[in-house]
Amino acid sequence: MMPLVWIVIGGLLEPVWVIGLKKYNDTRSLFWGALAVMFMFVSPAFLALGMKDMAVGVSYAIWTGIGMIATLILGVILYKENPGRIRTFLAILILVGVVGLELSHEVVL
Repeated sequence: MMPLVWIVIGGLLEPVWVIGLKKYNDTRSLFWGALAVMFMFVSPAFLALGMKDMAVGVSYAIWTGIGMIATLILGVILYKENPGRIRTFLAILILVGVVGLELSHEVVL
C-alpha cells in the first residue's frame, strides 16, 4: 500500500512544477522558476520511492495519469481552460486505465 501512496503523492506534486513553469513563463519571476525546478526533482523522487516495490511500467503510468488529471483540473480552475467533452472523456479513460493498472497487478491470469 505504501508504494502506491508515494506514487500518488508524486503524481499530485507533478502539477506544482507544471504550473510553476507556466507562472515563470508569464512573469519571469525567479520564485516561480525555482519552485518549478525544485518540484521537477521532488515529484519524481516520490515516484522512485514507489518503484522500489512496484512494477516500473505500472508505477509510471499511475504517476503520469494522476499528474495529467491534476494538471488538467488546475488548468480549468486557475486558467479557465475549457477541456471540452472529448478531452474530458479521454482524461476519464486515462483515469480508468490507471485504476485498472493498479487493480490488475493483483490479478494473475
